[in-house]
Order: sequence, then C-alpha cells, then structure tokens
Amino acid sequence: MRRERLMARLIGRSQKPGGGGKASQECCEGSLLGGAGWRREPRPAAGRAMRAAAVGALLALLPLASALQSPGTRRGGRMPEPAEPALRRLSHSLLAHYQKGTRPVRDWRTTTNVAIDLMVYAILSVDEKNQVLTTYVWYRQHWTDEFLRWDPERFDNLTQISLPVESIWVPDILINEFVDVGKSPHVPYVYVSHHGEVQNLKPIQVMTACSLDIYNFPFDVQNCSLTFTSWLHHIRDINLSLWRQPELVKFDRSVFMNQGEWELLYVLSRFQEFSVKSSDSYAEMKFYVVIRRRPLFYTVSLLLPSIFLMVMDIVGFYLPPNSGERVSFKITLLLGYSVFLIIVSDTLPATAVGTPLIGIYFVVCMALLVISLTETILIVRLVHKQDLQPHVPEWVKRLLLERATVLLCIRDRNKFSQSRTQSSDISRQAENDSTARLNQYGCEDPRECETVGGAGPTLASAGQGEGSLLLHGVLREITAIRQFLEKREEFRDVAREWLQVGYVLDVLLFRAYLVAVLAYTITLGTLWSVWRDA
Repeated sequence: MRRERLMARLIGRSQKPGGGGKASQECCEGSLLGGAGWRREPRPAAGRAMRAAAVGALLALLPLASALQSPGTRRGGRMPEPAEPALRRLSHSLLAHYQKGTRPVRDWRTTTNVAIDLMVYAILSVDEKNQVLTTYVWYRQHWTDEFLRWDPERFDNLTQISLPVESIWVPDILINEFVDVGKSPHVPYVYVSHHGEVQNLKPIQVMTACSLDIYNFPFDVQNCSLTFTSWLHHIRDINLSLWRQPELVKFDRSVFMNQGEWELLYVLSRFQEFSVKSSDSYAEMKFYVVIRRRPLFYTVSLLLPSIFLMVMDIVGFYLPPNSGERVSFKITLLLGYSVFLIIVSDTLPATAVGTPLIGIYFVVCMALLVISLTETILIVRLVHKQDLQPHVPEWVKRLLLERATVLLCIRDRNKFSQSRTQSSDISRQAENDSTARLNQYGCEDPRECETVGGAGPTLASAGQGEGSLLLHGVLREITAIRQFLEKREEFRDVAREWLQVGYVLDVLLFRAYLVAVLAYTITLGTLWSVWRDA
C-alpha cells in the first residue's frame, strides 16, 4: 500500500504543469550555477527530458524500496484476512445468544405446532409370547422456532442450514407404547430454514407393546398402535398435527421392505386429546399399523402333513374288518401324528391368553385318530373269538341287519338273510340224514337206539349180538360226530352273524367318521378363507 501511494505521489508531482517540478529544477540549477555568479535561463525541452529521466529512475527504485520495507511490515503489521464464510457467520449469529432450555416463542401464549409423519420401513419381529412388536420406521418432525430466523441477503442468500440437534430446542415427543430402547442410529443434525422452520428427520427402531390376537394363526391380521404425544407439555403449549394427508399416509409403501413374513396392509392416523383425572389435556397422534402374516410357509409345514395323515386314516377303513392289520395301521398313524405334533410345537405361537385355532385343529385331529382306532378295536373284537359270544340279539338283527342296511344303501344286504337261511338248511339237512340212517335200524331216536343196543343181547342170538354191539358202537360215534358238527355249525352261524353285524357297524361308523371329518374340514377352511380375504 505504501508503494502504491509513493508512486502516485511522485507521478502527480512530475506531471503538475509549471509547478513544483519546474521550481525544483530551477532551484537545483541555480544552486549549481550560483557559485559562478551568473544564472542560466532554463530551456523547456531539456527540462522535460530531465523530469522524465527522474521519474523513470524512481520507478526503477520502487521494487527495491518495497523489498526493503516488507520485512518491517511483516514484523510490525498484519496481513489482511479473507472474509468469514456465510455458514459460519450464520451459525454464530443464530446460536450466539440462543436459549435451548425454553420453548422458542416470543409470546408465551403462542402454541408450538409440531407436525409429525411416519413411514414404516420394515417389520423386524412379532413376539406373540411377550406381546411385543418391533418395527423400523422413518420418523419426521416439523415445527417453527421464532429465534432461528434470518435475512438471506445478509448471509450470501443462504436459506437453509443444518444445526446440531443438541444446540437447539426439540419437543419432547415420545411413543406411549415404548417397552425397550431399540438400536436406532443417532442423527446429530436438523435442518433450519430462514423462516424458522425446523425439520427433524431420523430413523427409529421401535419396540412397542401390542395386543396380538393369534386365534386366526396363520391367517391372522394384527393391528398395533403407535401413540405420539408430548410427555410434559399440555396442548396449549405443544399441539400435534399430521404432516401429510391421511390418505397419503395410509397407503404409503414406498420404503417398506416387502420380503419378510409380514406384509403391510395400511397405516391409519387419528388425532385425539387425552386428559388424566380432569387435568389439562394432552395432544396425541395415533398411527395404527395393520399387518398380515403370509401363511404359505405354515400351510405347507403344518396343515398339509396333518391333512395327509387324516386322509390315510380314512383310507385305512377299506382294510378288511376281520384282519388284524387295520389295528396295526391305525396305531402307526397315531404314533406318527404324535411325533408330528412334537416337531411342530415350537412353530406354533404360545400365549397365556388363548390358543390359536390351528392348535385346536391338531387336538381334534388327534381325537379323531383315537376314535378311529377305538372303532377298529371294537369291530375286530366283534369278528374274532366268537366261541365265547352268545347269539346276536333279535333287536340288533332288526336294527343293523335290516334297517341299517337300507339306510346305508348296502347293495349286498340280501346275503345276510341268505347266509342265515343256508346255515339253518345245512343244519336241518345234516339232522335229517343222520335220523334217516338211524331209522334203517328201527330207531326213531338215537337214545332209543342206545337203549335197544343195550338190551339187544338178551333178545337176539349170540352171533347177532356181537354184530349189534359193534353196530351200536358205530352209531354212538356217528351220533357224537353229528352233535359236534351241529355245535360247530351253530358256532359258525353265531360267528357269521356277528361278522355281519361288525360289517354293517363298520360301514356305519366309517360314514359317520367321514361326515365328521368333512364337516370339520369345511368349517375350518371356510373360516380361514374368510380371515385370509378380510
């Protein structure tokens, strides 16, 4: 700066017409020639040339003077500093005298309106036992701070700045259903506009209590609420509102991760006032997160194996009732179903409040298998070991062998009466044959023949008596054989009758069992279909 001033001063003096330059030159010339006693008249051309030479010499000496002057300047003066950035000046201007401990309003009667918004990002877990829902949401807050306003023209047209969240006032908005602190990332800054509008955007891992209804598992729909409210300030201090329109919030799935077990149906929002014991009211903003479970995995791993086992139990009724393989088959199915229930017990949700319908379904299926096994044991008992059984009562014959066959539409029901007629005919024919053979010897009754045989030797000759004794012995053996055959035929008739009763009863129980299984399956299928499409 000094160099520029010196150059300007010298140039100004050298170019002044008839001024100090000419006087100095004449003075110099007078001093040089004054000693000689005479004065020389100045010449204009020579004077201008001398002035130009002097200026050139001074200009040549200016860099040297600057170099000689600069160390002193560095030691004694300061270098000019550049201008401070607009962000720093604005941040210092806003936070220099800011008081973050009080609500940012100039008039204490002014209510601070906080607009909030919610976007569901993911459903992390649903703990049915502890009734806890864990979600990951994008949460946004918006309010006006009257002490964070500025004129953009004073700060290089800066209209928005990010400030540390610890340095300004933040509303105490909490979620009432919080049960644990989640692992949420810390966002240290907020955005502030020149009108004083503050935007606080942050992701939150929310672990909230939720009343989970698992009765419709695995076709259940859960509705969990997230209630945002100020924990301390009344509604006259802090009021809540919705940032966006409710329709936009309801069906917003733009950031939702739709690859997990649960799918997001919609998010409902509602504002309400809440008061405790007639005290001041608090503002609340409720968000209802409605989610639905995807049932494909549980249908494949739980329902289909159970259905297959029940189908095999129904097919087992087509085994002959008088064979012991049906009992072994039913017992094997029952054991297999028990092992299946042990395996899937960890998959079913467990709560102390209620039992899901699918658990009741498994219990009923187990009961049906037990009933099927009991029916099979009863039928096998009827068709085996008939030697110790009495004749079939007449009312059982009329009820099962006559009326039940018509009711069950059994096509070969005529064989029951035919078999009974044939057995009676065979018994009667055997009795007639043996009687005819005995009558050839003049005996109407085998006991008479035995009596006659005993008195024969006294009436006949000695030769004929020996033959008669032999003949009477043969007749006694034949009579015993006839009685044995009649007894065995009687046992066969009893066995045949009980087998017929067992066959009809087996068909009756099978159809009743089939109707019960079909009705139970249709009922559950209808309920699950309604819940699935609800």
